[in-house]
Amino acid sequence: TVQKSSLNKSTVVNLETPIEKIATLLRTFYTVATQLTRRRNEAGTPRPTLTINDEYDVQDLLHALLKQHFLDIRPEEWNPSYAGAATRSDFLIKTEQIVIEVKKTRAGLTDREVGEQLIIDKEKYKKHPDCKTLICFVYDPEKRLVNPHAIINDLKEIGDSFSVLVFMNPI
Repeated sequence: TVQKSSLNKSTVVNLETPIEKIATLLRTFYTVATQLTRRRNEAGTPRPTLTINDEYDVQDLLHALLKQHFLDIRPEEWNPSYAGAATRSDFLIKTEQIVIEVKKTRAGLTDREVGEQLIIDKEKYKKHPDCKTLICFVYDPEKRLVNPHAIINDLKEIGDSFSVLVFMNPI
């Protein structure tokens, strides 16, 4: 048996792949965000906390969660020009060749518009030299999307040189 005192970082083995780690974070994102709204002080009264009002708030919380697993996360990394315009990726995990794009639903943003934005992202990252896997995360806390499974299934692509995974939460 291994004694507690002999355990250290070199003996801890995590068999999850980087994509599995990210998938776990994205699948539990809504639960984590909801828990943050339930803070209380000693008297039991609510305390100010992180609120998620827009896409930047989603990015802030996701960045903090990603830090648990990855040391070199490059937020707002510039991308090569695509269709005459240079854009920035939300997160690049360069060592793993993973790009994460974040969307948050809002009033007036339809399934069609979310799908179109993700199609553009998909085409843009196919040409990115540091992207072998594009992970699209759509945070939909108000459940505004009518058919999120259609977006997920239509955009998913698994290939030898480029893959796209789409996660929506909650779903």
